[in-house]
Amino acid sequence: MDECGSRIRRRVSLPKRNRPSLGCIFGAPTAAELEPGDEGKEEEEMVAENRRRKTAGVLPVEVQPLLLSDSPECLVLGGGDTNPDLLRHVPTDRGVGDQPNDSEVDMFGDYDSFTENSFIAQVDDLEQKYMQLPEHRKHATDFATENLCSESIKNKLSITTIGNLTELQTDKHTENQSGYEGVTIEPGADLLYDVPSSQAIYFENLQNSSNDLGDHSMKERDWKSSSHNTVNEEPPHNCIEQPQQNDESSSKVRTSSDMNRRKSIKDHLKNAMTGNAKAQTPIFSRSKQLKDTLVSEEINVAKKTIESSSNDLGPFYSLPSKVRDLYAQFKGIEKLYEWQHSCLTLNSVQERKNLIYSLPTSGGKTLVAEILMLQELLCCRKDVLMILPYVAIVQEKLHMIGEGSRGATLEMTLAKILYTSKTTQIIGMSATLNNVEDLQKFLQAEYYTSQFRPVELKEYLKINDTIYEVDSKAENGMTFSRLLNYKYSDTLKKMDPDHLVALVTEVIPNYSCLVFCPSKKNCENVAEMICKFLSKEYLKHKEKEKCEVIKNLKNIGNGNLCPVLKRTIPFGVAYHHSGLTSDERKLLEEAYSTGVLCLFTCTSTLAAGVNLPARRVILRAPYVAKEFLKRNQYKQMIGRAGRAGIDTIGESILILQEKDKQQVLELITKPLENCYSHLVQEFTKGIQTLFLSLIGLKIAMNLDDIYHFMNGTFFGVQQKVLLKEKSLWEITVESLRYLTEKGLLQKDTIYKSEEEVQYNFHITKLGRASFKGTIDLAYCDILYRDLKKGLEGLVLESLLHLIYLTTPYDLVSQCNPDWMIYFRQFSQLSPAEQNVAAILGVSESFIGKKASGQAIGKKVDKDVVNRLYLSFVLYTLLKETNIWTVSEKFNMPRGYIQNLLTGTASFSSCVLHFCEELEEFWVYRALLVELTKKLTYCVKAELIPLMEVTGVLEGRAKQLYSAGYKSLMHLANANPEVLVRTIDHLSRRQAKQIVSSAKMLLHEKAEALQEEVEELLRLPSDFPGAVASSTDKA
Repeated sequence: MDECGSRIRRRVSLPKRNRPSLGCIFGAPTAAELEPGDEGKEEEEMVAENRRRKTAGVLPVEVQPLLLSDSPECLVLGGGDTNPDLLRHVPTDRGVGDQPNDSEVDMFGDYDSFTENSFIAQVDDLEQKYMQLPEHRKHATDFATENLCSESIKNKLSITTIGNLTELQTDKHTENQSGYEGVTIEPGADLLYDVPSSQAIYFENLQNSSNDLGDHSMKERDWKSSSHNTVNEEPPHNCIEQPQQNDESSSKVRTSSDMNRRKSIKDHLKNAMTGNAKAQTPIFSRSKQLKDTLVSEEINVAKKTIESSSNDLGPFYSLPSKVRDLYAQFKGIEKLYEWQHSCLTLNSVQERKNLIYSLPTSGGKTLVAEILMLQELLCCRKDVLMILPYVAIVQEKLHMIGEGSRGATLEMTLAKILYTSKTTQIIGMSATLNNVEDLQKFLQAEYYTSQFRPVELKEYLKINDTIYEVDSKAENGMTFSRLLNYKYSDTLKKMDPDHLVALVTEVIPNYSCLVFCPSKKNCENVAEMICKFLSKEYLKHKEKEKCEVIKNLKNIGNGNLCPVLKRTIPFGVAYHHSGLTSDERKLLEEAYSTGVLCLFTCTSTLAAGVNLPARRVILRAPYVAKEFLKRNQYKQMIGRAGRAGIDTIGESILILQEKDKQQVLELITKPLENCYSHLVQEFTKGIQTLFLSLIGLKIAMNLDDIYHFMNGTFFGVQQKVLLKEKSLWEITVESLRYLTEKGLLQKDTIYKSEEEVQYNFHITKLGRASFKGTIDLAYCDILYRDLKKGLEGLVLESLLHLIYLTTPYDLVSQCNPDWMIYFRQFSQLSPAEQNVAAILGVSESFIGKKASGQAIGKKVDKDVVNRLYLSFVLYTLLKETNIWTVSEKFNMPRGYIQNLLTGTASFSSCVLHFCEELEEFWVYRALLVELTKKLTYCVKAELIPLMEVTGVLEGRAKQLYSAGYKSLMHLANANPEVLVRTIDHLSRRQAKQIVSSAKMLLHEKAEALQEEVEELLRLPSDFPGAVASSTDKA
């Protein structure tokens, strides 16, 4: 890819092993190669698989504090529109010009063993070859290692460390620059040509060790450097000893070292290859792979000079000029904007001080964040934690610190970092900030702002058929622009009183358009209405591509397709809201980004971080649901219009009625809303959860320390504004008293003197269970009561009772049962299932009366009734495993059902952790492990073992099961060629991946059992007489 003509031949990702840090590392798994013809199917499968695996094995964990020894050195808070490709993907496995090759993708190929006919055997052969050479017999350990990693090998190994990933690049064009010219390995025969990253890592470690022998001071410097390395690599198992004066002694050491080193390679590679196999291998489209290459190239180029102790690696803001060249090549960025240059050269940035910078949407904030992160990762070799703004991930922009429970969570995270780590740099970026002084004081940060926007944005208001331009200089804030010139029939006037058809047809299909609607139902109605009045010419625009979108939607829906999308997609129109499944949303977003779809009717959630730009943005009404639009929301929505490098101009049109005119004029002229702390307002999710975690993590254990911590929070900064009746001290004391009375904390009184008393706190068993399970403290006592009651008569004849116990409490209030459907489902229950309802206190007569509208005399807990209804939905879904049929049966949006399933799987794992901390709930542990699996995969029980294998989704699992592959052992021993012939639409690459993954899973299970055996056979440390015998020996 670079100017020397080198190609990226192979990259394998190596997960970082033991890093007990809060910092999520800025990195991503390597993208797998696609075969022609398989790209579409594989991408669809992996999209679904990523959704499925997000819950599997990923348990909600309380954000841990950053101790000084393991804190990330840079924290980036994302606002604006961060490039998702850069943050979540890693480049393609080969150069642009390379052809697909099945054999290159599979890490283990057809090797059946870790020791015979394997990569390890190749390493042994390679070592033997080097050890036999005369010049390597003296100090064999040093020279053999040096040659393995030397630049004399034409296929040079370049090891790149970034976050928790390590990549291997083989560059066959590098010239032979070493003095050992007697060893020449042809590219075609080079054993290192096909090695995975684990071996390359080992060779680099050996080289570092051998270099240390020659220079003690170098050894000390390297040791210090490695302690700050971003990757916690395993060192060689055997340290290379210093050269001895005595030849005989040296020979013994060398022989022993050779044998041990060869053995250590095998041990090391077993662990590393197992780790490699655990990593998911997502598949992305070709267009994304090209973008992905950028990150890796930047890192690989920078690595060549990273051996320097200087933090200045090059002329491009301390990065190599090659980084600048790659930005130009892949992103078309020839030169930074003036504000970007000014921001990157600020003294506060150079001195690694905390920084907040704010610009309008599309101003180029993300590029600055990318460069700052690359500086931190490559130049300083420190970790980076990035809090992303995507709705599907976290949705925590810096200004969102003032938004409900999300803001409270973000504030708690930042406060812990500031309190526990004085060396972590915090970078905050946002498009919308007002009372920035408070944020500056909280984050102890410098502030940089600019009103720069690369594409001009023109704001318009539409009243009836007249369009006005927003003009701050005008007396009433707007000036006349034009009248709509569109011939409306009488029918069209009735159907489209807001002239949406006229507004969208001015830009589509050649340009894109977003129409923001107040509600989900309105999105669908508007999409259908627009399509009814579009001409047939729109059907011809990218007709084949639109047919492919419909086909893909049917595939991910198991043959089902939303009737609204079926009618609108042929016109290039679709709706976008939370009622869609995650797979549907992703597919539609991809189609919109590539221009296949030209119009989205969407809700306001799309504006909160999903990077879907448009030439024109239309706001259907100045409302979000029934609430009037806020200034921040308005700026986010119109910020989607006119994106740099895509459009030359951006337009926003807000449609309003005469009755809303005055409010809208105030909306477009008033300043942004202030940002306030929600730490105390969100009582159970805020201050109480914070105090429980502070004490549980031993960050602050007594009243004075906790009060001191609170003064450093965003709430502490704003206490004079937010607190009117009580002081911060009183709120702190009350919150601790509440937690103590609830049985989550226990107070200890320590008398330091006759006059001085100190109150210390420690966490109780119930508090630790709530803390470890990340249970909302508003529900922890209810959960405890429900689980305790369940022990009295847990019905295990079906899953209904367990499902009820793991249905999230916070979703109950959003549930509005359809009583006729409820009664119909209730009447179909088996006797055992009816027993569950009876235990919970819900009778069939009660549901029948509600369905018929009769008066209810007996009082029944509404929350229990609603929770049982959601349990029916989940229970039916686990039995039928089809979201579409359940959606129709309960008349619920499929997206809502998917979110319910995902939330329940997550809460099930939370309840599992809760029960693990309380001995009385031991019976639930094994049951909840299996239930969490069922909720995570949502397939028939016999398919779950197959679903654990990478590359196997429900459809593929059914095919494999039908073909006789019914267990992990079956797949591990399968022949990939036989699988290709047996299973329809299975590529050779996919078959190899499935077999390799099954082998790795099987090997992990075997290792786990071996560890149990070793533990059983090991002499206990507290064995009577063990201490005495060791003392006697001494």
